[in-house]
Order: sequence, then C-alpha cells, then structure tokens
Amino acid sequence: MSLLNWIVTALAIGIAAYLIPGIEVTLVGALVLAVVLGIINVFLKPIINLLTLPLNILTLGLFSLVVNALLIMLAGQIVPGFSVDGFWTAFLFGIVVALVSALFSAITKR
Repeated sequence: MSLLNWIVTALAIGIAAYLIPGIEVTLVGALVLAVVLGIINVFLKPIINLLTLPLNILTLGLFSLVVNALLIMLAGQIVPGFSVDGFWTAFLFGIVVALVSALFSAITKR
C-alpha cells in the first residue's frame, strides 16, 4: 500500500464517516482503519470470497457487498477510534468508501 493510496483511503473513510450517521471515527482511527482494512482485504477477504463463491455466483456478485460490510464490522471491533452501529450502516459505509476512493484515485492519477 503506497503512501498516497493510504492517504486517499483515510480521506475516503473520513468523508464517508461524515456523510453516514452511525459511523464514528477519529483522525487517528481513520489512518489506522485504512491500514487494517488493507490488511484484511489482502489476507482475509480472498479466503472468505473463495468460501462464499457459490453465493456470489448465485447473487451475481452482490454477496461480496455483504462480505465487505461484515469485514468493516470486524474492523470496527479491532480499531480503536472507529465504531459502526450496525450491518446496514457498514454496508452503506463500504459503498461510499469505495466510490470516494475510486473518485480520488481517478483524480490523483491524472
């Protein structure tokens, strides 16, 4: 994870936390959460995606959003300074973080 990618992800986390009620994050929490989510996405997510492959095929990939929300809830248990109220809040948070990260990544690559 490059420094720019880390900052973009932390900024996306801060923006998503500002937009979505039920998400509480501090500045340090956003920075740590960016690292923890990166680690979870590298090590844990591929294993879970492999185990849930039949459900992902059945739902045309939409179940991966559920897996993402559950991993965000897991990160909420690990990272001090970050809390998420429930599943649907984590679900929406994951979508917003992905969209904001994609937007910032597209801007910074130019």
